[in-house]
Amino acid sequence: MNDLDGYSKKLLRELQLDSRRSMQDLSARVGLSATPCWRRVKEMEEGGLIRRYTVLLNREQLGLHVCCLVSVNLQRHVKGAILEFEKAIGECPEVIECFSSTGEADYLLKVVAPDIKAFDVFLNQVLFTLPGVANVRTSVVLREVKYETALPV
Repeated sequence: MNDLDGYSKKLLRELQLDSRRSMQDLSARVGLSATPCWRRVKEMEEGGLIRRYTVLLNREQLGLHVCCLVSVNLQRHVKGAILEFEKAIGECPEVIECFSSTGEADYLLKVVAPDIKAFDVFLNQVLFTLPGVANVRTSVVLREVKYETALPV
């Protein structure tokens, strides 16, 4: 889908800003009539370019005041250990993002918690107990300088 034309790119930009816009509103904003606009959106959904529609919540208002970036190294780099770790991390609601990475860490996690004590409980009762975890380093986020979910289209 790298061969998107100008209309499709405009549609994607508009949907990333507000996916609740009506098809009439979208069509007016991109300069297409509603039917071709709807057809393009459907094609991008079916082709997997549009993965899903969601809502972004304010974590502070939900009482999740602590955000940490956690680097994790595994003891062994064998398929079974990796799959077991990834499955366990996928089941942790505190972990809102997980990336397998190169460099100093095997995994980079973004973890949220109500306070530092809750984060400490997560570390000691969850992360440190996961099979295969060898080393964990944490950076506490002081403030978010930039937080964007929209991809540059």
